Amino acid sequence: MKIGKQFRASSKSVIKDDAAAAKPLSSGDKTADKLQVTALSEQIGALQDMLYAGHEHKILVVLQGMDTSGKDGAVSGVFANVNPQGIRIANFKAPTELEKQYDYLWRVHQQVPRRGEITVFNRSHYEDVLITRVHDWIDEAECKRRYAQIRDFERLLAETGTTIIKCFLHISKDEQKGRLQERVDDPLKHWKFDVQDVEERKSWDAYQDVYTKAIQETDADHAPWYLIPANSKTHRNLAIANIVLETLQDLKLSFPPPKPELDGLKIK
Repeated sequence: MKIGKQFRASSKSVIKDDAAAAKPLSSGDKTADKLQVTALSEQIGALQDMLYAGHEHKILVVLQGMDTSGKDGAVSGVFANVNPQGIRIANFKAPTELEKQYDYLWRVHQQVPRRGEITVFNRSHYEDVLITRVHDWIDEAECKRRYAQIRDFERLLAETGTTIIKCFLHISKDEQKGRLQERVDDPLKHWKFDVQDVEERKSWDAYQDVYTKAIQETDADHAPWYLIPANSKTHRNLAIANIVLETLQDLKLSFPPPKPELDGLKIK
């Protein structure tokens, strides 16, 4: 069985705190696990060279999770050995005044991957059915419409050559508390701390509910959700790296065939 299958969500998945600490892929040796992440990242890098050279497939990796769940850490750990030419990171924060003039997917569609490219969404279009629902900025009817629109949007991407991987980085409430406190206690991490994160934490249970609903409503074979236990930063990266690698391997990538006109060419 492929490793990714054990993290695959379904229409019945429920987000539960006690699942965040699971480490089914861990060897029990943190150093060995980190070395394994590096090895997987190198394999991803090698396949990304083929992806870029072939200029056919497009890969979209969506990273969602509560504050401090490790989206930035996953990017730097999993994609450390990917050629910068073939990867792009898109960060979605509060919409700008210009973006507010359009539909909520307008800014997202502009960031989808080009042929030969891996694009990582650090947060994504799912913010528009998460924070908006927790704070009642949209009602249930509008949320249902958005679920349908997101399903259509992702189907469009898949049908036009984009392979989609959606990862929910699942941390527990206690783990988030520790990570926020660490940012407060360490002056070198103060730049990471945002008091708004503490405010959002007050709505923890509501966020778990809306994440559960969003995953149930938008999981699909062409746009699968994976529930990544993320209390362990190393295991988080190990799980995501395996999923990305297996996805790339399934594409049966190869370099373009040699050009006959270059046979025997001597550079002077």
